[in-house]
Amino acid sequence: MAKGGLEFAGPDVRASANQLLADGPCAAIVYRVMWKWRRSPDPWGEDLLGPGSPHRAHAKDRDDLALTLSTVGSRSKGATKPHINQSEEVHDLGDYHVIAQSHGTSMEPLIDEIRAMLRSMNDGELSISAYDTAWVALVSRLDGGKGPQFPSTVQWILNNQLSDGSWGDSAIFSAYDRIINTLARFSYLHQNMWRISEEDQEWMPIGFEIAFPSLIEIAKSLDLDFPYDHHALQEICYNREIKLKRIPKDMMHRVPTTNLDWTMLLKLQSSDGSFLFSPSATAYAFMQTGDRKCFEYIDRIVKKFNGGVPGVYPVDLFEHLWVVDRLQHLGISHHFKREIEQSMDYVNRHWTEEGICWARNSNVKDVDDTAMAFRLLRLHGYNVSPNVFKIFEKDGQFFCFVGQSSQALTGMYNLNRASQISFPGEDVLHHTRTFSYEFLRNRQAKGMLHDKWIVSKDLAGEVQYTLDFPWFASLPRVEARTYLDQYGGGDDIWIAKSFYRMPLVNNNVYLEFARKDFNRCQVLHQHEWQWLQKWYIENGLVDFGVAHQDVLRAYFLAAASIFESSRATERLAWARVSILANTISTHIRKDSSFRDRLECFLRSQDFSEESVMSWLERMGKDAILVRVILRLNDSLAKEAQQIHEGHECIENLLRVVWIEWMRRVVNIKDNLKQMLGNKIHSVQIIEISAGQIGEALYFVNNNGDQIIQLMCSICYCLNRKLSLSKETGDNKEVINHIDQEVDMYMQEFTQYLLRRSNEKTRSNIKTRQNILNIVKTCYYATHCPQDVLDSHISRVIFDPVI
Repeated sequence: MAKGGLEFAGPDVRASANQLLADGPCAAIVYRVMWKWRRSPDPWGEDLLGPGSPHRAHAKDRDDLALTLSTVGSRSKGATKPHINQSEEVHDLGDYHVIAQSHGTSMEPLIDEIRAMLRSMNDGELSISAYDTAWVALVSRLDGGKGPQFPSTVQWILNNQLSDGSWGDSAIFSAYDRIINTLARFSYLHQNMWRISEEDQEWMPIGFEIAFPSLIEIAKSLDLDFPYDHHALQEICYNREIKLKRIPKDMMHRVPTTNLDWTMLLKLQSSDGSFLFSPSATAYAFMQTGDRKCFEYIDRIVKKFNGGVPGVYPVDLFEHLWVVDRLQHLGISHHFKREIEQSMDYVNRHWTEEGICWARNSNVKDVDDTAMAFRLLRLHGYNVSPNVFKIFEKDGQFFCFVGQSSQALTGMYNLNRASQISFPGEDVLHHTRTFSYEFLRNRQAKGMLHDKWIVSKDLAGEVQYTLDFPWFASLPRVEARTYLDQYGGGDDIWIAKSFYRMPLVNNNVYLEFARKDFNRCQVLHQHEWQWLQKWYIENGLVDFGVAHQDVLRAYFLAAASIFESSRATERLAWARVSILANTISTHIRKDSSFRDRLECFLRSQDFSEESVMSWLERMGKDAILVRVILRLNDSLAKEAQQIHEGHECIENLLRVVWIEWMRRVVNIKDNLKQMLGNKIHSVQIIEISAGQIGEALYFVNNNGDQIIQLMCSICYCLNRKLSLSKETGDNKEVINHIDQEVDMYMQEFTQYLLRRSNEKTRSNIKTRQNILNIVKTCYYATHCPQDVLDSHISRVIFDPVI
């Protein structure tokens, strides 16, 4: 239970009086609805409040009912603890590659359910706002008769009254919510108005300074008892005047304070007939103008939502974008590639050079939706320009909305995430990244990592992870494991004029499936890790100084990048090749005679069984490493996805790749350059294991390819930085220069990698993703402290999600 008697998702989340009082004046709207229609000849009618209606019991307390406030915001029941079906586990560690690759019967229903949810996306699914519903309920019959034009809205108000006479979500109880929701208990308001002036401004709902005083005037006109002269209310009214002065008069058309020029205002109407997609604003506009398009908008959403209306509609772009983001964050997007592609195509169709907002065809743009769209579109290969962010910049600072009174944390958070996906020469992204980073770090230092747009389980944790592990240093499985502890599922609540929910963005189905999927993959990873330990010991690598922790680290980097159960062959090929290549490289540096013998062996050009055995007999202890290469070569050829040319072709290609690598190691004296050779070698082996023979051949014959050169340059700089950071002395200036080099190379690498059609290289999307994985692991290993690395290993490989 949070301070003030509010129970919300997450121990550190505190709801403010501002949130609750923001909808407090909604009581005046609800009261006005009841007051207006109860004076009709037949105010309710049997269809609204029949003899058997459970609401008839409240009729005697209708004054209390009419005085009830309307709030939206609660938390639903959490997801159940994930359960891993033990029958799906594999116990034969001697043959790791037979691990089941199907989802299993326990997973398919959840996959089908989520797929159906994604395919149902249209204009947006969100919860009902009692505030907006009450405004729509005030619309009188168009034929001049008595009663509401939309009786279903009044019915919704009646049907959703809680047992204590208030409105809200029955899944949450708070002393604030229930007491303040009933204006009949006005003593509470008299006693607690002072809380508004002391509450954190970040929790103030959108437009609070505008809506609250206006609705208080309605309450006053209805002779409702209220502390109208309270200094907190006076302060709100003062802030309202300041905010209104920021709005250009030619946009507001205010003549004078209480009279709007609706002829001018109708020019601001959206193409769907609404005013900024707000049912309440549109209902008021319709009552003033009788505009047909306003009516059609209201009529359409009343029918769609069966009487109640949401606080904003549509929210199609917002929903499509945040759904994709949540699926990727949770590590389950690979199950829904087609649906995600369709969502991104939809967003791209409505992308503009001025940005976007939460709904299509809007004249108003915001940096939050624009940044999310920019990042996801660019990551999916769409051509989008960062110049869009210049629109949201003034005097060196970036904002979400023109004329905003306060900065939203999530707007800057998503701006920072977008700025990380930069190409060469995009100065505006450099500025956005610097500004947003400093803003977020400053807020973090002050302990102010909460937002005015969402009450989530662990927004502070999300921000910290993004700052510590930007896109190019974030390994997919580490990110998913971290976010599984941060995502609140159905408990996360959004804030606008009132609280609301986005069931396709935040729900427990995603969370349940992500937990099960992670734990299922983790079981496979644990079996693979046990098998890998056996392989490492049986092949005698312990005798060459290979430590248990080195093997675990190599496997973790592979499993955290290529985690899918269907890609066990690639994952273990990467881990084994990395371990063996590093072992041989280290041994060559320690024993120069081994270099000579290995070079002589390679120059023989005779790799027949008889010749190989002869060489092995003369190599002594070093023969152990050569035998491991030969055995691994044979094993990889058998495990690799088979191609038309057959097993022999794969085996010959693997031999060529190993020979090329060994020659490179023999001829290179520089330790860092040897390491780069290992990176290229890893890419080649992963491609062969995946059956991508054409790509592997291309890398064998074209080591000068731009993407390979960029990968080597980035990894070289990162490892040089790591070496310098371990040295004593002042290397700060040199390290700063290296950081600048890495940023430059990374921008060029990102641009090359994210091209949707790449005619200059034969590398396909999967190949480029593998190259990105190699670079990310290098960046991650360079910047991740050892204690954090150890924690990530435990959480990704060993600790199940509960």
